Amino acid sequence: MSTVNGGISFWYAQTGLPAPRPPLPGDASADVCIVGGGYTGLWTAYYLKKALPSLRITVLEQKFCGYGASGRNGGWLYNGIAGRDRYARRHGHRAAMALQEAMNRTVEEVVEVAAAEGIDADIHQGGVLEVAYTPAQLARLKAFHEAEVGFGETDRLLLDAEESARRIRVAGTLGGTWTPHGARIHPVKLLDGLARAVERLGVVVHESTTVTEIAPHRAVTAHGTVSATYVLRCTEGFTASLKGQKRTWLPMNSSMIATEPLPQHVWDSIGWEGRETLGDMAHAYMYAQRTADDRIALGGRGVPYRFGSRTDNDGRTQDATIEALREILVRFFPATAGAAIEHAWSGVLGVPRDWCAAVELDRSTGIGWAGGYVGSGVATANLAARTLRDLVQLDSGEGTATELTGLPWVSHPVRRWEPEPLRWIGVHGLYAVYRGADRRELTGRGASTDWAARIADRVSGR
Repeated sequence: MSTVNGGISFWYAQTGLPAPRPPLPGDASADVCIVGGGYTGLWTAYYLKKALPSLRITVLEQKFCGYGASGRNGGWLYNGIAGRDRYARRHGHRAAMALQEAMNRTVEEVVEVAAAEGIDADIHQGGVLEVAYTPAQLARLKAFHEAEVGFGETDRLLLDAEESARRIRVAGTLGGTWTPHGARIHPVKLLDGLARAVERLGVVVHESTTVTEIAPHRAVTAHGTVSATYVLRCTEGFTASLKGQKRTWLPMNSSMIATEPLPQHVWDSIGWEGRETLGDMAHAYMYAQRTADDRIALGGRGVPYRFGSRTDNDGRTQDATIEALREILVRFFPATAGAAIEHAWSGVLGVPRDWCAAVELDRSTGIGWAGGYVGSGVATANLAARTLRDLVQLDSGEGTATELTGLPWVSHPVRRWEPEPLRWIGVHGLYAVYRGADRRELTGRGASTDWAARIADRVSGR
């Protein structure tokens, strides 16, 4: 069986590509114009329209809704939030705890809205299991677990090797940490259901409409300009394509493989009855899920960044990356050695220079934005959308300050990335260091994090 490479993602191979929506027919006006038809843009449209039904809302998408990370991710609906430790240093521990608590609740929010809107997204709330399989990883895992508990996650469990194996038998596991604040999803089924929900509410969605520039109260496209009181940028990893935004967020590449459906004897050796989402404590970490039809979908970093902030061609992935992900799969689960890899694909996620997700609304220009999720956007996009809703309501006089508008990621200043070629050299150099550190930790016996990885963390701002 040959591997399908690209074609957007395995998730679209299962559902089929959506029927195209018409492009913008010409100049138009709206109360709110949302640029980007992924999770952030669609959730924002959903919550704004539910809160203020009279709003005229237009969504502009350059390809089709879900073409970017929202239709290509690993299906982790979980409570991770990029930049929490930095927010704690800047705003205080209690403020960062409030952000974490909001993220914990966001997992339930997505599950509840999906149920209310009749969206069947293969959701299974099995939590998130993260494992360590080297002494250095185990030390990091214990520190990570302690930090999560310190931010209020008192329902998180620290597991020894045997307890971890009762959930998922990852070869060589020394320990794990599990949180209930996570669920496996089918990313495209959630996206498609959400797109249909916003259209039922009366939101206008135009696809095949590339926005080239966002300016005060207007979004400019080749088809025409949309004038609006508020223009909200929800473009995540594709932000660099907009005028003036080349160095705002770095489009980091992440790649995935999906196996064929695995037979029962393989699952008997692996376990995974709880269908937790699975991660590890490597520096160049992996992420995986057991799909509804009993495949393993597994991802990690391949080529981390393309020169000039370029994005991929419909998810096509390099052969070396596919092989590297397969090696991780078999190292974790030796029983999968004979399993076919049916699909491989890639996508980009938005990485801020300081690794902090953020939300903003500039009252003087009407321009707002949210993103920089660093790979944890499935749930974070929902919280960001509800925050944008509250900021718009507050600015328009239709609402008051809320718990969400007071979270520390609101109006967080964005530091721009270095110009090329420094950006390319830096990212590729850092990931070479991380991979080297993972190799040394895997073959060594030391219980502390590799010295090179510690330096890389400091340089990168992680």
